Amino acid sequence: MTNNYSNFNATMAIAKASLRSILRSPSAVVFSLLFPLIFIIVFANIGGGGVKVDVGVVKGSDTINPVYQALKKVSVVNLITSQSAADMQKNLEKGSIDAVIDIKRNNARPPFSVNVKYTKASAEKGNILRSLLQSIFYQINTAGNTAPPPVAELHEATISGREYKYIDFILPGQLGFSLLSTGVFGTAFVFLSLRQTLVIKRFFATPVKKYSIVLGEMIARVTFAMAGAIFIIAIGHFAFGFTLIHGWVTVINMLILALIGLIIFMGFGFTVSGIAKNESSVPPLSNIITLPQFLLSGTFFSVTAFPKWLQPVSNFLPLTHLNNAMRQVAFEGAGLTDVTHQLLILLVWGIGIYAVAVKTFKWEA
Repeated sequence: MTNNYSNFNATMAIAKASLRSILRSPSAVVFSLLFPLIFIIVFANIGGGGVKVDVGVVKGSDTINPVYQALKKVSVVNLITSQSAADMQKNLEKGSIDAVIDIKRNNARPPFSVNVKYTKASAEKGNILRSLLQSIFYQINTAGNTAPPPVAELHEATISGREYKYIDFILPGQLGFSLLSTGVFGTAFVFLSLRQTLVIKRFFATPVKKYSIVLGEMIARVTFAMAGAIFIIAIGHFAFGFTLIHGWVTVINMLILALIGLIIFMGFGFTVSGIAKNESSVPPLSNIITLPQFLLSGTFFSVTAFPKWLQPVSNFLPLTHLNNAMRQVAFEGAGLTDVTHQLLILLVWGIGIYAVAVKTFKWEA
């Protein structure tokens, strides 16, 4: 009698059983769906805290004048000097930066002219900068004598642009948080549990291949995470006006990025399951991986709001680049070919973490 054993069927059976297990797990639903939705609802209604006003400085601007030096000392202002004039104009229209400033030295009185462009896409932060500049000009132009000649004059203009709402910032971060939780905690707990309960050992007594076990569990988590991502994006778009600049094309691109991010985060989960000695050691090990990324990867506030010394740490983390890529795709209309820098960094992380996972992963206790 010939046995027509199919590893494909075995893989699908494992995936189906694992997906049922995930859906019956309160912690999986809470961390992957409920928490992100709570944060989205709260922050979408109260707006962002930790305000940072991003101001582009036109190349060639005078940077030794008192106006510029005063702006440098204002903690809420982040001066951007690395972008070209074309990039600044494009980012100003999209609301990626809140204003552009160009300071010129005059040959006559007043010695300096300050030209500022605001954008309707970031009207609230533009008003913050406008108030700051008015205060700085008052202090500079009225210092010293009773009626000194003005040191600088201010010229302001406002361009039109698409409004950049806080939901456009917060939702990709919460989606990234959901993927990180699913990838790390879900993978770590399930494989440690399968190993300790000798389920994997029993699998070895059957014709099922090792890759079928891993692939089946991965398919279950990918299915759950992608369904969760669609749910989060739909709630954000229809309930809070989350921008999907190209509609379904944008959704598909976000889901592709979400899939890439999830696969990388599952590599962290495999590593934790290999290192952990028991179930009680999984949470602390997983939190070492997830908490720094949750707090420092621009999930709630822009990385530019952090101290300068902390920003390189934030820019090193994989979740930062996943969040940035999804924000560019959703609001700016970028395609996957436009976020190759972020994808390359995620690829490097993926290669590195799976190299570690292969070394640490154990099939038996």
